[in-house]
Amino acid sequence: MINQDRLINTFFELVKMDSPTGGEHHVAEYLTTKLRALGFQTRMDALLNLTAFLPGKGAPILLSAHMDSVPPCHGIQPRIVDGVIQSDGTTILGGDDRVGVAAILEALTVIHENHLPHPPVEIAFTAQEEPGLIGSTALDCSQFKAQWGVVFDYGDPVGKIILSAPGTWNMDITITGRAAHAGGEPEKGINAIAVAVEAISQFQVGRLDAETTANVGMIQGGVARNVVPETCTVTAETRSLRQTKLERQKKTMVRAFERAAKKHRAKLDIQLKHAYPLFRLPARAPIVQHVSAALERIGRAPLLGVAGGGSDANVFNARGIACVVVSMGVENVHTTKEFVPVSELVKTAELALEVTRSV
Repeated sequence: MINQDRLINTFFELVKMDSPTGGEHHVAEYLTTKLRALGFQTRMDALLNLTAFLPGKGAPILLSAHMDSVPPCHGIQPRIVDGVIQSDGTTILGGDDRVGVAAILEALTVIHENHLPHPPVEIAFTAQEEPGLIGSTALDCSQFKAQWGVVFDYGDPVGKIILSAPGTWNMDITITGRAAHAGGEPEKGINAIAVAVEAISQFQVGRLDAETTANVGMIQGGVARNVVPETCTVTAETRSLRQTKLERQKKTMVRAFERAAKKHRAKLDIQLKHAYPLFRLPARAPIVQHVSAALERIGRAPLLGVAGGGSDANVFNARGIACVVVSMGVENVHTTKEFVPVSELVKTAELALEVTRSV
């Protein structure tokens, strides 16, 4: 029942609208018009999060995708080459996450035009997801009645169901030492970069185990080759699928900086932000069984997995709405080589239809 030509046109219209983080208004206004034409009541908050509600019979379901894109995302020109949708190579495609948005919209259109039975449908098209789930974190989730939902926001061919994703601590660290001439009187200085390097050498980065990672993403400091650097800033993070491991690694990293700063008598400022909470659902959870059955109906074998990054599902699960994340066939996300086969775009819409309509 999916109208492939209409779906492709909708996707092209969406990706051609510039929608950087914080600039989602064109997409939000477009979707508001489309959803109201389908009978939804819509709301938009100050961050441009768009929520919508359609009455139905049975237990309500939440469908979600985000509207923002990573750069370079201005002036996207999509094209189809040998059955694959891609950009012209100067920008991303925007399949993350406009494939999810277009698929949900097409599924709702099919339900509307064919008068298909459906449960109450609740929509969350979120803003500012890419920098760290800013939109969904600020979203008033008390407006939702659904106890379960599906977030369309994962690469790989259609069929994967994400049951778990890590929580994350972000760290912004500033070390203040003392400037001095590097050749004439270096002993009078406190090298802030050296303090940072010593601290970082005291903990492991990369994959710590199957559930935990740590990373130092940026180090900045110094003013000249011949000046002992007075300041150094470090950005770092740790992620884990287990809360105890997440807290342990955060403490390990913080203590390493504290020890190095104390040893060299440097000043230290560490700003910690719990970027988003982890979530973990059992394979027997009703929403997992519901999506698995929907996948089987469209001819795909369900594949249960875990994610290495967060999505709006992290927030929804923390707010008491059991949500899985599903794959949409998008490849090479966040690069100018991003693409999605037309067949996977259609399968994503078929999945959105199957999880939404009453069977």
